[in-house]
Amino acid sequence: MTDTTGAAERAAASGLLGRLNKTLAQPLAPEWQAAYEAVPRHGFLPDTVWLGDDLTPCDRRKTPGAWLRAAYDDEPVVTQVNDGADPGDGERWPSCSASAPGIVFRMLHMLDVRSGDRALEIGTGTGWNAGLLAHRLGSDLVTTVEVDPALADRARDNLKAAGLAPHVITGDGATLEVGHGLDRFLATCSVRRVPPGWVARMKSGGVMLLPWESPWLCYGLLRLTADSDGSASGTFHPRSAFMLMRGQRTDLRIFRDVVRDGHVPDERSTTLSPRSVTGDDWAAQFAIGLQLPDVWWTWHEDPDVEGVSARLWLATVDATSWAAIDYDGETDKRFTVWEHGHRRLWSEVEAAYHWWRSHGCPRPEHFGMSVAADGRHTPWLGSPGRPVPHRG
Repeated sequence: MTDTTGAAERAAASGLLGRLNKTLAQPLAPEWQAAYEAVPRHGFLPDTVWLGDDLTPCDRRKTPGAWLRAAYDDEPVVTQVNDGADPGDGERWPSCSASAPGIVFRMLHMLDVRSGDRALEIGTGTGWNAGLLAHRLGSDLVTTVEVDPALADRARDNLKAAGLAPHVITGDGATLEVGHGLDRFLATCSVRRVPPGWVARMKSGGVMLLPWESPWLCYGLLRLTADSDGSASGTFHPRSAFMLMRGQRTDLRIFRDVVRDGHVPDERSTTLSPRSVTGDDWAAQFAIGLQLPDVWWTWHEDPDVEGVSARLWLATVDATSWAAIDYDGETDKRFTVWEHGHRRLWSEVEAAYHWWRSHGCPRPEHFGMSVAADGRHTPWLGSPGRPVPHRG
């Protein structure tokens, strides 16, 4: 710990380290434990963080005990809301967070960093992750990119205070030409597609670790290995969810974003429950998201419609096709479907779900992705020779 770290901070950090060594698949390697102790997490958090689903502010100056507990819980901490704008009395939404320490070190282990590696990180955030990498590899071998200028400036200050100086670049990591001949590539924001040029920056055999998201489900880590021809391929790994890269955000949140006056949908029925494709079975959702990479959903409680307790809405991200499925909260046998646009979205979801069931309900880690040099993405099941169907 740094000289400015007090007894309370040291005790909290020691407690978290003990928990991590018990809960991770394997205890921290000595080099990562040394980085953890030298680069304290609390030194990278702002004085105000936001906690819980309702994003309650927690101010270090007003409630130092609660703030320190948040700093050393194995939980993510929201460090910015509304892209840094003051929400006032309006809605708060998270725009930057410090990832849970457990996932941070799991990802660093998966990255398989070795001495002398050149590493690039996309999504600096607080700078803590870049600080851990810089301690492990040396500051000159680590570059980190942050799209938000205010966050980038704060991360530089945090890193300087920790005695570290990786290259912090302000810019859009999806398009910025920085870093070539890389050994390791890490994103701390999720992506729906691997941006053009990322794979081309890698050495042959270089490892890329990218949180994955489809509009259907934000879930999973994609670990790719680069090939000499500019392509990359690898498998998905479970249990992670990150904020989406800002340039890939979809501005759809409620059904009113897609339904327009004059739309006259077609009506039919289905025996597939909408809860089967949006419920707790993340394996089903993950498989549907791979097959329908441009389809989004949301539930809407609809007490004003007789016989309907809730309605599942689906839409393409370009808002040209949509579907709605009525759920009365009681029956699990037949449901009314409304579809509009040139695509029959619920029919596509039914096909995707039944394909997943017919293949033995595979989990996310059974799937992989190949990214060609020309940018084509091909998800597959089991091996690259078994591509996943693309719907729509």
